[in-house]
Parts: sequence; C-alpha cells; structure tokens
Amino acid sequence: MGKTKTYYTKDILKLELAEQLGYRKKIRQYGWGELTSIESGKLGGQMRSYMKKYHWVFTLHQFINYLI
Repeated sequence: MGKTKTYYTKDILKLELAEQLGYRKKIRQYGWGELTSIESGKLGGQMRSYMKKYHWVFTLHQFINYLI
C-alpha cells in the first residue's frame, strides 16, 4: 500500500498561486526544486501577501497578545 500525501491549506494555496504565475507545467515536469530563486521569491511574496490580506499571519505583537 502506497503512502498518501496530506495537503495542508498552505500547500493548496501554494499550488494555486504557482498555477496563477504560470509555473504549473514546470513543477509537474521537474518538481519544486527546479524553480529559480526569482520564481520562488515571486511565489513566496504572493503567498505572504495573500496570507497578510486574509489575516493568516500574526505579527509578533499580535501573537504575544494572543498568548496573554
């Protein structure tokens, strides 16, 4: 019996944004490791923007207040 991959919300977001940026074919053929640093940076920036816009990311100050 083969292993199954568990996809988390961030994984799905990453895949969707990679498709929007036009990296889907490259990723499917060669894997994530073949993205250039510029492509990876664009993807990471898009993820960060999306997560910040929809409040997926806590700032340090918000996190400390959340713990208190």
